[in-house]
Amino acid sequence: MTDVSLGIPQMPAPDYPADVRARLESDAREVIARYPGSRSALLPLLHLVQSEDGHVTRTGIRFCAEMLGLTTAEVTAVSTFYTMYRRKPSGDYQVGVCTNTLCAVMGGDAIFDELKQHLGVGNDETTEDGKVTLEHIECNAACDFAPVVMVNWEFFDNQTPESARQLVDDLIAGREVRPTRGAPLCTYKETARILAGFPDTREGAVEASGGAGPASLAGLRLHRGEAPARVVGQRAESPTDTGDASVEDGE
Repeated sequence: MTDVSLGIPQMPAPDYPADVRARLESDAREVIARYPGSRSALLPLLHLVQSEDGHVTRTGIRFCAEMLGLTTAEVTAVSTFYTMYRRKPSGDYQVGVCTNTLCAVMGGDAIFDELKQHLGVGNDETTEDGKVTLEHIECNAACDFAPVVMVNWEFFDNQTPESARQLVDDLIAGREVRPTRGAPLCTYKETARILAGFPDTREGAVEASGGAGPASLAGLRLHRGEAPARVVGQRAESPTDTGDASVEDGE
């Protein structure tokens, strides 16, 4: 087998079992039908195969290419560009620690170092039991809740090394873990299927909100004449508190 776009001989990727292939084809056709051009369905289809395999496999790449009339090189180029597509087997829970500037100085670097030592893994590595993959991530637009840890892209705000260590211990032990805000937590494969565009069946997911916190809203409230801009005691406040308790009169 030769990839015509590169002229590089390749071993053929194995196919999915017949029943899995039939199920994925049905789902893929549903996704493709949402777009005026089939090529536009590539990103959700990559999430679809990731929901099956836990990462983007050669089989998944071949499937997407066949369904969309693309070359495997074209699909590979997209799947390796975006960090939300995993290139190797990973855990049920992707634990991402923000190490961008504000989270880092507020303790993100310390959290990341603590989890590396506690879990015995490095960046983008998975625990031996296959439960947790640890990675450092870029800004999640939640700076007023710094330092932030995300699990399968759900928020865990105002973390400390101790709370983050307890979080991963709970995940590994199978204990219930609830994000600080937003939808209930689910596995990485389940998250990938939701990102492919299929209904989110988690209880309370539709009603869940990940709204901005007091520090993010202070400027807007000042503009409206509702409160001064100086925010104090942020880390002592509830992450969802947007009342006047988090602001103080300026001079």
